[in-house]
This record gives sequence, structure tokens and C-alpha cells, in this order.
Amino acid sequence: MLTSIVGINWGDEGKGRMVDLLSESYKIVVRFQGGNNAGHTVINDRGKFILNLLPSGILRETTVNVMGNGMVIDIEHLTNEMKSLTDKGIKITPDNLKISDKAIICMPYHKLLDILEEDRLGDAKFGSTRRGIAPVYSDKYMKKGIRMGDLLYPDVLKDKVKAIVEWKNLTVADGYKHEAITADEMLSWLHTYGDAFKPFICDTGKYLYEANKAGTDIMFETQLGALRDIDFGIYPYTSSSNTISAYAPIGAGVPGLKVGKTIGIMKAYSSCVGEGPFTCEMFDETGDKLREAGGEYGAATGRPRRVGGFDIPASKYGCLVQGADEIALTKLDVLSCFDKIPVCKAYDINGEITTDFPIGERLRIAKPVYEYLDGFNCDVSKCRKLEDLPKAAREYIDYIEKAVDCKMKYISVGAERDAYIEVK
Repeated sequence: MLTSIVGINWGDEGKGRMVDLLSESYKIVVRFQGGNNAGHTVINDRGKFILNLLPSGILRETTVNVMGNGMVIDIEHLTNEMKSLTDKGIKITPDNLKISDKAIICMPYHKLLDILEEDRLGDAKFGSTRRGIAPVYSDKYMKKGIRMGDLLYPDVLKDKVKAIVEWKNLTVADGYKHEAITADEMLSWLHTYGDAFKPFICDTGKYLYEANKAGTDIMFETQLGALRDIDFGIYPYTSSSNTISAYAPIGAGVPGLKVGKTIGIMKAYSSCVGEGPFTCEMFDETGDKLREAGGEYGAATGRPRRVGGFDIPASKYGCLVQGADEIALTKLDVLSCFDKIPVCKAYDINGEITTDFPIGERLRIAKPVYEYLDGFNCDVSKCRKLEDLPKAAREYIDYIEKAVDCKMKYISVGAERDAYIEVK
């Protein structure tokens, strides 16, 4: 079985928590896009972990983890991330972590350019995490990228870096008037952080094709959500990669394979990090209460997340573009503190009420149409069967399931690995 775990909304839906849970049934977990610009927080019996680059399956001893060709990898960040895990007793070797030779390296100058451009934009900024993601993906498609496989050929790498640095300084020094970068410092950085990864680098596509042929179950793990997809998201306030399930085999290195099941992850309410339209956003005390109850601060950045009630138009659209077969609803327990639960049931666009998710200017001017459902106002974190939930909680779940037209399979009622309900 080839299964994709994807976000339905703006990201931060709790995908890492669900991958950690479901990976028990999969031999291989693959990250297929993105870089260290978002984080997956996982809490299990071994502690609390924040993963930015490593697949969430790395926390299971029997799982092989693959970083696919669709990723952009900051090797300095990856070095530190791996150390933080090994310090907690997590074993990471070339046997359980394989890095695509085609994945692009996120260089220090990518982060520099990200910062320089966001600063130049001022109030018109896109809300970048300033970790170099847009510049490195830009270089990939400009055919100016440095791949992980290039680390295996130092002589060729040296010439490549010199040529790229000369080109980069046309922007860094001549454009932004910043101090020029040098090839020597870039090569030193690559040597310092890259040499240790040489045993991990391989043709991950070949590995995955052979694993699939042998009948091995593979899980594809995405970063961010459908509304941050470069093509189908809230452009230009998106990530710079494809976050949708259909891209998973491509970004994993096996474009000839097809995803058999897509599990869409969405919260029982809405949250968003960064700039751009977020129609359901709540600015009042209810929003503050929701943010604190849910601990809504970015795993990668620490930034306070924008929050709102469950957004039906956005979630219905996310299920559609992801091709979701099943839904995992996370953080239901957070809503325990509300007597009335806010739900954004539609958008008002110049007097037109719609449940369709608009793009462009129509989305920018859309206003939320809220209704309030009965709250369950009690602790549900110990519930392990659907019938254990109070009636109001079950009614809320039924309401969401019908609204997004996708069946509910998993309901998370806490951060711990076993704090969930599987709908039979």
C-alpha cells in the first residue's frame, strides 16, 4: 500500500503526530517536498520531538526514512536536528535514513537572499520563514542548484560552487549592495556539514521502486497543507513547492507509482502561520482563548499562529485538491473549553454567500459567516471509542464530516501517541 499523509488547510494540522501514530504499519516513511520552514511536533513515550527535515518515522526503530528529491535540505540544520535526536537516544544510521542524491542543498546564500528580500519588501512581505526556501527552489528551476549527490564529487563541486557564487554576487553584492559571498566560505560550509552525510546519500528512487515491487508498505509525508501549495494555494502567500498528494511519488523519486490512499489531516478548528488571506481569523477574546488552549505557536519559528473556527469552504477545497479518501481530525480536545464552538460555514463576498473557496481578489475581500454549535465543555482526552465522546462532540464531528464530504477515520483527543479514536 502506498499511502500519503497530507495537510488539508494552511499547514500545522498535526501531520507529524498522525505519521508517528500510523507509521507503525509502514516499513518506509518518505518526506517528498519542502525544507526546514515548518515543523512537526511529536509527543510519544520517548519524549517531545520537533522535526523540521527528518521524516516523522525516524522515531520508530523499525522504520526506514527517506528524504526525497523534492526536498530542499539545509545540511547545517539537519546536522543539528539529528544531534538533538541522537542526544535523546534516537538511533540514526544509513540503514534507517536515506537521502536522495537529487535533493537540493539549501545554501547560506539562500537564507541571506530570503532575509534581504523580506526586509526590502517591508510591509508588503510574504511572511517568509527567512530560511531560504523560495530562493533555493528558484535556483532549482534556474538549474543553478547544488544537489546532495554533488557532495560525492568534491572536485566537480568546487568548480560548480565557484561558478554559482560568481552569479549569485550579481544579486547579493551588485543588487542588494550586501557584502559579497565567497566560494571558499561556501565550500568550507559544505565540507563542514556535508561530509558526514555521504554514507546516507543514494538513489532513493531505485530503493523505493524495489521496495514497492517487493510489496513493502510505504507512507508519504508532506509538510504544510493544501492552501500553501505553489499551484493550488493562496498564491503568492504559499510555500515554493507542491504540498499535494498527487506530487508525492514525484517528490519521493518514484513518479511511475500511484498513491493508493490519501489521508487528509485537519484540525477541529483553524490555524495559520504567516501572511496572506485567512478569512476565518478571529481577533477577539475567543481567538485568544483558542490560541492559548491549542498552544498555537509555530514549531519551526515560535511565531503565534493566527486562529479561527473550523473553516468549511477552505477545508472542503483542501479535501478536493488533496483527493482525500479519509480524514484525521486533530486537537478535538482543545475545544473542550468552549460552551459554544465557532464554525465558519460560508464566505460573504460583496453580499454573495458561498461555500466555495475563492482564489485571488475574491478571497482577499471575503468575510466569514459564522455560526456557533453546542460545545461539549468537558475533558475528552481519555476517550478511546466514538461512543465515549459526549453527544455534542459526536454531533460536531458529524457536522464536519458532512460539510467537507469526506469520511472521518481518526480523531485525535490529545498529543500522546495513544490519544486518538479510530472510527470503525
